[in-house]
Amino acid sequence: MLQKLKKLKNMAHPILHAKSNQKKFGGKWEDYIHLHNWMDETKGWYGHSFHRIFRHHSEGIFEGESKFGSHFTNSDGKIVYTRYCLESHVKEDCDGYIPTAREWIMVLETKQRPTWVTKTQKLEFED
Repeated sequence: MLQKLKKLKNMAHPILHAKSNQKKFGGKWEDYIHLHNWMDETKGWYGHSFHRIFRHHSEGIFEGESKFGSHFTNSDGKIVYTRYCLESHVKEDCDGYIPTAREWIMVLETKQRPTWVTKTQKLEFED
């Protein structure tokens, strides 16, 4: 499965977000996967990029920090801030931007699609 994901680096799979965190903060991708699985759990509720309306915003980041704690120690023994990991996930999926929940609602109400809704960033990591 990882070989297949390796070929799809622009695809926003939780493992790829975790590998991006590994590159940024050290440790192993497994140190971060629980955060990204939670963030993308909503794909099971709604199999469309609009699943992001549920957690891919500033309020969702703080919800995740409340759920997982403010920080943890990765496998390199380094303290990593949960918020930084979740912020990077949202930025990678929303073209470098962290919207608010209100902005997502406005997207649904107005049917306007700012670039942060339609464009993702290329994920960078080392295999």
